[in-house]
Amino acid sequence: MRIGLDIGSTTIKSVVVDDNKTVIFRSYERHFSQITQKTAELLQTIGDIIPTHHSTEITISGSAGMGLAESCGIPFVQEVYATRIAANRLAPGTDVVIELGGEDAKILFLSGGMEVRMNGSCAGGTGAFIDQMATLLNVPLEEMDDLAKQHEKLYTIASRCGVFAKSDIQPLLNQGAKKSDIAASIFGAVVNQTIAGLAQGRPIIGKILYLGGPLTFLSQLRKSFDETLHTTGVCPEDSLYYVALGAAYASDTTVDLEKAIEKLNNYHASEHYATITPLFENKEEYERFAQRHAKHNVPQIDPAGYEGKAYLGLDAGSTTVKAVILGKEGQLLASSYQPNNGNPVPIIRAFLLDFYEKYPQIQLAGATVTGYGEEIVKNAFRADSGVVETVAHFTAAKSFMPDVEFIIDIGGQDIKCFKIRNGVIDNIFLNEACSSGCGSFLQTFANALGYSIEEFAKLGLFADHPVDLGSRCTVFMNSSVKQAQKDGASIENISAGLSISVVKNALYKVIRAASADELGKHIVVQGGTFLNDAVLRAFEQELKTDAVRPGIAGLMGAYGAALYAKKHSKGCSTILNKQELLDFTHEVSNVNCGLCSNNCQLTINRFDGGRRYISGNRCERPITKKATDNSLNIYDYKLKLLKEFTPGEAKRGIIGIPMELNMYELLPFWHTFFTTLGFKVITSPDSSRELYLNGQSTIPSDTVCFPAKLMHGHVQQLIDDGITTIFYPCLTYNIDEGLGDNHYNCPVVAYYPEVITSNMPAVKKLTFIKDYVGIHRPKDFPGKMQKILAQYFDGISLKEVEAASKSAYKAYGDYFKCVRAQGARIIAQAEKENRPIIVLAGRPYHVDPEINHGIDRLIAGFGVAIVSEDCVSYEVKKFTTTVLNQWTYHSRLYAAAKYIANKPNMNLVQLVSFGCGVDAITTDEVREILEQEGRIYTQIKIDEITNLGAVKIRLRSLFAATQEQ
Repeated sequence: MRIGLDIGSTTIKSVVVDDNKTVIFRSYERHFSQITQKTAELLQTIGDIIPTHHSTEITISGSAGMGLAESCGIPFVQEVYATRIAANRLAPGTDVVIELGGEDAKILFLSGGMEVRMNGSCAGGTGAFIDQMATLLNVPLEEMDDLAKQHEKLYTIASRCGVFAKSDIQPLLNQGAKKSDIAASIFGAVVNQTIAGLAQGRPIIGKILYLGGPLTFLSQLRKSFDETLHTTGVCPEDSLYYVALGAAYASDTTVDLEKAIEKLNNYHASEHYATITPLFENKEEYERFAQRHAKHNVPQIDPAGYEGKAYLGLDAGSTTVKAVILGKEGQLLASSYQPNNGNPVPIIRAFLLDFYEKYPQIQLAGATVTGYGEEIVKNAFRADSGVVETVAHFTAAKSFMPDVEFIIDIGGQDIKCFKIRNGVIDNIFLNEACSSGCGSFLQTFANALGYSIEEFAKLGLFADHPVDLGSRCTVFMNSSVKQAQKDGASIENISAGLSISVVKNALYKVIRAASADELGKHIVVQGGTFLNDAVLRAFEQELKTDAVRPGIAGLMGAYGAALYAKKHSKGCSTILNKQELLDFTHEVSNVNCGLCSNNCQLTINRFDGGRRYISGNRCERPITKKATDNSLNIYDYKLKLLKEFTPGEAKRGIIGIPMELNMYELLPFWHTFFTTLGFKVITSPDSSRELYLNGQSTIPSDTVCFPAKLMHGHVQQLIDDGITTIFYPCLTYNIDEGLGDNHYNCPVVAYYPEVITSNMPAVKKLTFIKDYVGIHRPKDFPGKMQKILAQYFDGISLKEVEAASKSAYKAYGDYFKCVRAQGARIIAQAEKENRPIIVLAGRPYHVDPEINHGIDRLIAGFGVAIVSEDCVSYEVKKFTTTVLNQWTYHSRLYAAAKYIANKPNMNLVQLVSFGCGVDAITTDEVREILEQEGRIYTQIKIDEITNLGAVKIRLRSLFAATQEQ
């Protein structure tokens, strides 16, 4: 008898195969990190069914099986080889195996020599990821597949890890999106993560085998793979057991089954994990800590004995709904803190109906909403006003500490930190794309280990050796926690370690604080996560300071909103009364908006009385039916200017130019150059999600910036459109603007044509011109360019190239003259109308709406004027910086910051693409230039997926601070 065990990150699979290669036993179960115990029990079960006179061969495989096999003297085979053995035996001719496990993802290319692509320590896009998403949707895992079958539309959702995805899904839930659409979108995200993150440019073609639990149990996930890969993969019988079968087939060593079970039962892991200082040395120290924080509370009275006016504050957060009702003197009458279950509307309706029923003698004189779901709740219940989260939390914090200098709020998925200077919010830190280190971070682990969050938090208070888990995100941490368990760490020490990790993530990844002095001496902590004494203690220990935690730390957003409602009350509230709530209805529908080229996917929420709330729109047009006024938006002007470069006649042929990266600035140059030479110049179409996905399979790096990833789609689209000659040159240098120590392009912009050539097989079948060109040397350019063109075309003379070059440089100069002139007009008009001006700084490709996600229009919606960094940088002469100023785009950024430093009506918002190479040094230099004169600087990170809700919070906070000053 041959026994194969596949001990994975979350499950144990086993098979028993007899001499005839017949499977006589199989099992599949979760081990809940009790690997040794479960393995021993499983072998005992197998031993009971195998006749005693049979010899037994055992082999272990799987990501969690190696250490166990070594300790117990059982042979081990690597899971990739086990999979190949099983595939070759059971599914001969297989070209590609796609296997998704609990925390593992693999693509095995079997034809043309075996090659393996595996995920690292991140479990994004695996079974653990899907588990987290099912929890977020509040549905059993098995229902996700049924939900996905009913979907009508797909949303763009990140899947690199669960916390990125939550940041995309939660706003959709709050806006009323259907769970069926979100479920299907989650499966699509897993597919995109697998293809882009693992295949990394190698085509997935031929006979494809689907293995692993998620692909076995979820038919809609398989369907999503099929649709994306344009194929029909096969999920074979025993797909769950291929690794175990491969291990069994590889067995060749007889093992005494009883002795193996005995070794497993006697196996004990030694405690050799890294530890850190305990949170509390003893209970007396904890009592002193608790007494100190018990002093900060809000007076509370029984609402049954109160009559008159009251003020309602609602905080529709990412994972919870909070409500606070205050009396005339600011006393707390009622409060509520509940999970939102993906839709805050019915929870708030139930709270208000209950309040009206119990306390008819109290009249609401004001109602204010804040949080993720602010707009939908305000529209649904006819609240008087909405207030941005940062202002609500600052208002609440000031009531406890009038001289507060720093506020940190850790909620379910948000970390919000505010630096206060001169009584106003001076700087804002938000976790714009990742919710690691938030309340849901601890909630996920507590649930996985079988505890409520309250029980789990208390376990860590008196842990003797907290595990040092660092400050990594949730799915990275899964593996660390499991390893700590294997190494003998107790639940108590894991709980304490996770609480400390929450604090480290907030301090070193969001705030990036160097010391407590940097934050100030007067600190208020708030948010539901800080109700966890272990998190609060870790925060104070890490910064070596005492903080103030209000007794209503989890309600501070709602409390601040109630204070705002009280301050701005007009005597009575427009909030729905009891009868209106009883008659309340809420319907959700989805449509595509066709009012402009964005074609936004809209979610329309309709309420009784004809009220409605529309979400998913990048501009205000679906709401107002009017086009957004972009007359003072330089980004809109640039796009229109570039559209004027239309194809000419094809006297010499057709040349395609992929419209991405630096081509957003160099199109006037190259279009004029080739048109003058007699070529018809065709540019790739506008960027879109579909265009990105069309080139996704050839992207070799998951960490390169999104604009570079988009280039694959642009090149592929030109090929699909029948273009046989594509021009995309390497440019080490940009044209010298005299602003820096040198004028390099960044390596990605400079040399990405090499990446395209190496990873897109289709370009080898056409004329792809990627030569190294030096447009920064106008005198040398014509001669060198003529030699380059001679390699591809006959009969182009040096005289023709010289004439074309002269026209190209003029067109390039004229383009910037137009941009700068328009920028000057925008600034003059804004100053005349007393409008604030935002310098929306970035790189040429940030003009692309698919890259900037309509952030320029979002800013324009605040009634401000928008110019780009190149509209003002030319006004500045070269100046000394504290960094090596050698990159053209960085030099413009520094110059723009210098220009606006003494302009009271200007502030700077910088767009940064993940992976673009802008590091802390660049950020610090810009901030230092601006803050010398009190200008506001905010940086927005954007990627394929960007949570515009978080971006809007940051922008609204920025403008609120500016207006208050």
